[in-house]
Amino acid sequence: GDERAALYKAVFWHELWVVYFVVLWIITEAQPRCTIPEELKDGSVVGNIVKDLGIGVSEISDHKLQIASESIKQYFSLDLENGEVVVREIIDREDLCGQSTSCVLPLQIMTEDPLQFYHVEVEIQDINDNSPRFHAGTNNIDLPESTLPGAKFLLEPAQDQDPCFFSHIFCLC
Repeated sequence: GDERAALYKAVFWHELWVVYFVVLWIITEAQPRCTIPEELKDGSVVGNIVKDLGIGVSEISDHKLQIASESIKQYFSLDLENGEVVVREIIDREDLCGQSTSCVLPLQIMTEDPLQFYHVEVEIQDINDNSPRFHAGTNNIDLPESTLPGAKFLLEPAQDQDPCFFSHIFCLC
């Protein structure tokens, strides 16, 4: 009766969760992801997309491979001779993602023949390109002559545009 129905229901939900996680794993596993540092020069190689998609270099023109970016700004272009995705415009991570710990640009690669879309993610890593700034231009510390070497002094916190993992300042005098 009720016990058997509860058992079937529990088994059903367990199997549904297993199917859900398998499908999720297949979707995320099949999605190419590249990681590049911010501020790369124009023409820098992000990755070879034809290798990731299993398309031969000779098939690029046959499939009419192209980038169909989801954003208005085109940060990347496709080298049709070798299938490499290259930087088209210098990327400033802080302008793009602010203080977010993750900065990922979605990219759509499209083939026209046959019509297919491939989702690629390009993660932009911070390079600590911003110097920390103190509110006051100058910090004066009055040190008595009796100060021992290795003494530590507390400074006001500095502000840094880079994400928090680069913005910690430790000052030892």
